[in-house]
Amino acid sequence: MAEGPYTLPDLAYDFAALEPHMSAQVLELHHDKHHAAYVKGANTALEALSEARANDDFSDITKLQKDLAFHVSGHILHSLFWENLSPDGGGKPEGELAEQIDKDFGGFDRFQSHMKEAAATVQGSGWALATWEPAAQRIIVQQVYDHQGNHGQGSVPLLAFDAWEHAYYLQYKNVKADFFEALWNIVDWNDVAGKLTAARD
Repeated sequence: MAEGPYTLPDLAYDFAALEPHMSAQVLELHHDKHHAAYVKGANTALEALSEARANDDFSDITKLQKDLAFHVSGHILHSLFWENLSPDGGGKPEGELAEQIDKDFGGFDRFQSHMKEAAATVQGSGWALATWEPAAQRIIVQQVYDHQGNHGQGSVPLLAFDAWEHAYYLQYKNVKADFFEALWNIVDWNDVAGKLTAARD
């Protein structure tokens, strides 16, 4: 793996901890192979941009900037995804997070339906994100294409559902809606609530 500022984070649980909702095989491949590739790609892109500056040769800058955005965003979103999950997750949010969801979505059930539909209908590869949008001071749901397109600038991710095929296909085949349904059983609402508090502050 390329040396650099980006490193693959350790998981806070073992590979089998999220079963049966996410298999150990899927989690290991997803974390150790796919996420690791984004970390390597981000460090490689940074190194290439450093060389471009040193050589005063920006002929590939468009490609390098796109590579950096793709891989850094993949790394950040996967890191968030692992933090959002817990073997002790599930249930419903409480406290200020629940109040904010009720205010912004008209109840948890409507929020849940919005997230599931956003994840299931991403065109191609992407993510569904619940984010804090600071201009309106509210939570919004966004679809993200690949890793970085079609989202509001300045919004802070709170909850991420990975809608890339590698996240579910080995276990759920082409029935990706079942994967998004299963994720609700392992969402760590304490983590999401902590992210909301930090984003507001």
